[in-house]
Amino acid sequence: MKAIKSLKPLGFPWQTQDPFLFCVYHLDFYPKGNKNLGPEASLAGRALGQDFAPNKEGWRMYHGEKVPGFPAHPHCGFETVTIVTKGLVDHSDSLGAAGRFGFGDVQWMTAGKGVQHCEMFPLLKQDEENPLELFQIWLNLPRVAKKAEPHFAMLWSDAIPEYVAADASGKKTKVRVVAGEINGVTAPPPAPNSWAADSSHEVAIWTIKMEAGASFTLPKASAFVNRSLYFYTGDSIVIDSQQLNKPQAIELHADQEVELVAGNTDCYLLLLQGKPIGEPVVQHGPFVGSTQADIQQAFMEYQQTQFGGWPWPSYEHVHAREKGRFARYPDGTEVEKS
Repeated sequence: MKAIKSLKPLGFPWQTQDPFLFCVYHLDFYPKGNKNLGPEASLAGRALGQDFAPNKEGWRMYHGEKVPGFPAHPHCGFETVTIVTKGLVDHSDSLGAAGRFGFGDVQWMTAGKGVQHCEMFPLLKQDEENPLELFQIWLNLPRVAKKAEPHFAMLWSDAIPEYVAADASGKKTKVRVVAGEINGVTAPPPAPNSWAADSSHEVAIWTIKMEAGASFTLPKASAFVNRSLYFYTGDSIVIDSQQLNKPQAIELHADQEVELVAGNTDCYLLLLQGKPIGEPVVQHGPFVGSTQADIQQAFMEYQQTQFGGWPWPSYEHVHAREKGRFARYPDGTEVEKS
């Protein structure tokens, strides 16, 4: 039996399978920054507040009007996992938590019963360009955890383990293990109420880099697991003897080993897998429940409480230019990274 179930083109966002709700990939070639941490470039002609259209400059403002990114907005009923491989993200939320992270760091946030946060992309460098690359992944919560207390965690780059495999020619494949485990290399503990917190659910979030021409075998998981592989950068790749010459989302039979062979350039992939939660999903924008009544309740709670309000001076809040990478937790504890 072939290991590939289906192939789909990569859109915006990428299609996912239960227990994942959403995956989006951002790659923006931001210019030099200005004194306000926004772009030192004209914003004329952009649909500010809703700037998602591809353009010749190669970057977007998204919902930001001065700084690119996503000003304060609510979430409930699921988790966000944000992997930043290039550039920086400034996080601020209604719990009072905050952070600046990037260059391989990962933020894991359980929205649970409700939280507001903003995610802005500060352009710190004024003398050179500010490229940004990130994934944001939405991992569903089972109904019993939909009302969990919100939780904020930072997984610093140097705490995320990497599995390295070399093929017979010595060409390497590197797997960064954000969630799950591969051949004994285990990710940091996920959030306590996460579906990923139970290892029997076999949740995995891996970023994969294959050297040009490298061969690598994906180990098998259980038959009940949903497994999606996203080939997003590289001239070509062969997966289970099938050559792909453009970015694709590949759904795989998880209980089969799958051979990958990179083409003439380095190849980059993301793997998402997990046991499906198998419950109804009712979603209205950033609110996720199991029934329509859950969504109505979430709207009412947000209108009444604003999920704790907004303690920051701006809905597009960014941290001071001189601030390095850091995480400030709701209890006031702060960790700084060099």
